[in-house]
Amino acid sequence: MTFKRILIANRGEIAVRIIRACRELGISPAVVYSEADAGALHVRLADVAMQIGPPAAAQSYLRGEKLIAAAQALGAEAIHPGYGFLSENAAFARMCREAGIVFIGPPAEAIEAMGGKIGARRIAVEAGVPVAPGYDGADQSEATLAAEAERIGFPLLVKASAGGGGKGMRVVNSLAEFPAALEGARREAGAAFGDATVFLERLILRPRHVEIQILADSHGNVVHLGERECSIQRRHQKILEESPSPALSPELRSAMGAAAVRAARAAGYVNAGTVEFVLDPEGNYYFLEMNTRLQVEHPVTELVTGLDLVRLQIAVAAGEPLPFTQEQVTFRGHAIEVRLYAEDPVTFLPAIGKLALLDPPLGPGVRVDSGLTSGDEVTVHYDPMIAKLIVSGADRHAAIDRLRRALDDYAVLGLTTNLPLLRAIAANPAFVEGATHTGFLGEQQIHAAPPKTLPNHVLAAAAVWALQAETQVAPRSPFENRWRADGIETPLTLTFGHEEHALRVKRAGTTWHIHAAEAKLTTQVASLRADELILSFENAERERFRITRDAAGDLLIGWRGDAYRLTRPAPLSADSVGRAGHGHDGASLTAPMPGTLVKVLVSEGETVAEGQPLLVLEAMKMEHTVVAPYAGIVRRIPFKAGSSVTGGADLIEVEAQES
Repeated sequence: MTFKRILIANRGEIAVRIIRACRELGISPAVVYSEADAGALHVRLADVAMQIGPPAAAQSYLRGEKLIAAAQALGAEAIHPGYGFLSENAAFARMCREAGIVFIGPPAEAIEAMGGKIGARRIAVEAGVPVAPGYDGADQSEATLAAEAERIGFPLLVKASAGGGGKGMRVVNSLAEFPAALEGARREAGAAFGDATVFLERLILRPRHVEIQILADSHGNVVHLGERECSIQRRHQKILEESPSPALSPELRSAMGAAAVRAARAAGYVNAGTVEFVLDPEGNYYFLEMNTRLQVEHPVTELVTGLDLVRLQIAVAAGEPLPFTQEQVTFRGHAIEVRLYAEDPVTFLPAIGKLALLDPPLGPGVRVDSGLTSGDEVTVHYDPMIAKLIVSGADRHAAIDRLRRALDDYAVLGLTTNLPLLRAIAANPAFVEGATHTGFLGEQQIHAAPPKTLPNHVLAAAAVWALQAETQVAPRSPFENRWRADGIETPLTLTFGHEEHALRVKRAGTTWHIHAAEAKLTTQVASLRADELILSFENAERERFRITRDAAGDLLIGWRGDAYRLTRPAPLSADSVGRAGHGHDGASLTAPMPGTLVKVLVSEGETVAEGQPLLVLEAMKMEHTVVAPYAGIVRRIPFKAGSSVTGGADLIEVEAQES
């Protein structure tokens, strides 16, 4: 079977990843999108696209009948579900089969067999795969569960049979805690998955989370592609994965790989999947669950094996046999993946908004999978992951060195991200030694708050950009050319958080002298581009800054992996209001920052003199009077008093008067 077109029933970076695999195979990629994703990258890259509903996933990406209808309308012979959404939904896989559409994933029966943790645990036992001591019986009465908990011993876990991500899971340290923990787990599982069934399992202390990638075709061939260690997690969600695991010997790797293959065979599995294990400090491993889909962290395996898992998924779905045997699978070097999220690095609360600048790192052994570009938005509707950064090296230490460099080179401006946390992990001695486990972040007490103080280098870059670079790159007004004058000392105030920096800045040729309260800096502009500034300081050291502005007019600076937001309270007057158009054709006076129009002092058709007050705008908590830059006639006033205006909005149109 040959696919001419595949529908990608997903969004974000995984949709983009699958689109690129389709391109390489000469297959036409088709996508679906919600109203919120109309301008998304995966829509921009696809051959054809169809809107399937409102922003809420439950009304769009989770509507199987809409996905089937889109595939039929767009002429797709197959659907790739990516990960998340309906990727592990047996009913959807069955819908595809009944509609004559190939589901690029396992059969519905295999999804059902491994979808519930209790059923998967029983299959693992039958296949001779070790499981942690526990109880997965049908009797869900509180009395039976309490008796079984006492038999298993404490500490133990109460776990939801359905779902994942830590929902419906409770740690119990004593029999006295058990009733409340059971009630909480059932309540949460029922709300999240519609199934309150739970099972009990001995809690493995300080475990590693190690998973085995498997691949199976429809001809009876099943292989494993080695392991990924995913022990560094927050709220039971992975944030760093690597392969190979520093904890596995060749013998243990072989044993765990063989166990994963047995579990996959027992489930009648076809296509790509992952068998997850917990590994205790003594080297004993226990079956955890099976993910019946492509994993977020699949690039780690791709970099150490040289295999393209998405291409192999498509080939298997088309009925082709695996092109290699287990003996032909080889591993080379080390790979690490980190997930870049729009979230607070301390509280892990998601952040939303527009990416003013997204500039990923480049270089040998560096891969970035992303579904966003500069100007795109992270919304409340979907997962806040911005991108995955994957690095590879000859060995683990080389990969860590590359990871650190790449994280320092990453520029993400406009949103709060977990970059500080990722950089802190990469620098942590315990991580470097490979001493990781699922409680790693809490045990190490890694502090990764965004910077609280403004480095002098960043202060210098902000001053140069504010006084020269802005006018050279994108002048807002002819009046701003005054900043180019040599030898004139200019006062400048910049605010960072609660810090206010009052500066005196003077330029002498290519050299800038910046006087702050406690510092005197001298620097030269080595290079200046639209969103990049390179400065050379007194010690001849060059520093690279990524700089842009957001919609509010704040100055955003990226330096050495950190992001800084500065404001510059400047009076808004005829000197700082942009003019679009000159001469007798009229002019629009535009607001360079958002604000509120407090007063309108003139009327349409009124003749005004040069310097006459026209409007009063409140911006940056200050009132600013906009005056006429020349004598003329007011032709249009788009806003009324009390209106909110955006940066760049036309405030008033004045036609110049003939002299």
